[in-house]
Formats: sequence, structure tokens, C-alpha cells
Amino acid sequence: MELQRNAFKHALAAGKLQIGLWSSLCSNIAAEIVAESGFDWILLDTEHAPNEIPSLLSQLQAIGRAGATPIVRPAWNDIVLAKRCLDLGVQTLLFPYVQNAEEARRAVASTRYPPQGVRGVAVAARASRYGRTAGYLAKANSEMCVLVQVETRAALDQLEAIAAVEGVDGVFIGPSDLSASLGHLGNPQHPEAQAAMQQAAARLKAVGKPAGILSSNEEEIRRYIDWGYRFVAVGSDVGLLARSADALAKKFKTLSAPPH
Repeated sequence: MELQRNAFKHALAAGKLQIGLWSSLCSNIAAEIVAESGFDWILLDTEHAPNEIPSLLSQLQAIGRAGATPIVRPAWNDIVLAKRCLDLGVQTLLFPYVQNAEEARRAVASTRYPPQGVRGVAVAARASRYGRTAGYLAKANSEMCVLVQVETRAALDQLEAIAAVEGVDGVFIGPSDLSASLGHLGNPQHPEAQAAMQQAAARLKAVGKPAGILSSNEEEIRRYIDWGYRFVAVGSDVGLLARSADALAKKFKTLSAPPH
């Protein structure tokens, strides 16, 4: 068996816009449903969602036959958390709260086998199709994709240094945490926060590194894409379910009961 090609990594390197969806429901059924919708990538969150390895595995299995690339956000920039996701077959990780180049280098190292990194070796994990992928250990590094999340004022000051780290494939700007760090908690739409996001996209474009972001507002999404963001999450499974359920309930709860 051949090593699976990381379609997201290669599309990003080619400058192609990649549209994704955040998934926090921790459900293999929900993951299977949204993975068949036509998104380029699905982000399975373990930082702000109660996702653990067994449920993550079932979601990856559900996504497997769809065209979307699964991306996992580990709960932290930690070598053990990364290793467990990689052994499940994940080829793209989004590392949260990366503050400087050294932390970015640590993230990259956790995804690479020695001598390029420090990833632990398992010879019969799901990643190698339980040992059936010929030459997996020699080939795996080449298909790994590392995205790092910049979400504070301090990290923004180090943006170019973080982006320049070898092995970093893209930089994700976290609008909620960044706006909070700038003094605008709960208000990513604040002009100062929006200006910082626009400048971040321009700065990353200048150094040739793809920028990513998340929003569920169509006007914002179109603006971010115009600014140069190239991997964009356009909503979440939680948001889709909540808004649709709210709208459906409101539609019928406001009806008056017919007279008997």
C-alpha cells in the first residue's frame, strides 16, 4: 500500500483557496455528514471540545471515504498529544497558542521522525495501515502538514519569525483570542482587531506563507479571502446545528393553535 497523499498540504503550497468547517460535536455521525458536504477540510477540535482519542478515531474513520482532509487541533503544543494523533493517521495538525519561533520549531519536530524531529516510532499503527504501507517510516515526514495558531499580541509581534520556521506550512490567525489579547474580548469585529487581521494576512503574504482564519459571517469571510487568507473555516457544525434548530423551533412555536 502507498502512503496517502496530503491533498490539503499540496493545495495550500500551490496557493489554492481551501474552504473548511470546524467540527466540535465529537460525533462520528456528524463528522461523516459534514465531510460529504464538499468542504476541502474538516477541523476536528480537541482543544475546546471534549474530544479524546477513541472518539477522534471514530470521526477519522467516518471522514475516511469523503474528499475532505481531516485536520486535528491538539489540546496543546505537546509532543505526546501530537504523537497520538499522528499514529491515528492524521497528517495535518493545527497547534494552538504558538507564541514564538522556538514553539513553532517544537511543533514541527513533534511531527517528524528522527533525525528531522522527535516523533516516537510505532511500526503497526493506523497511520501506516497497521504496518502495510511500504516504507512508511521513511516517507511519512514528507506528507506532514503543520499549521500554527497565532492568537495573541505577543505572537503577532513574532509573526514573520514564526512563519519562517522550516516545516511550518501555514499560520492560522485566531480571531477570538487575538481580539481578547488586544483588549476587545468577545468582539473580533472591533476595528483594531480587524486591522490586525488584515495586516497579518499582508505580512504572511509578503513572506510567502499561507494564512488561515475562522468566521461564520459571510461578509467577514469574503473580506478575509479578499485580504489574502487561503485556508478559511466558514462555520462550525455546532453553529449550523444550533442556528438551524433555533430557526425551526421559532418558525413553528410562533404559530397560533387553531381553534377547536
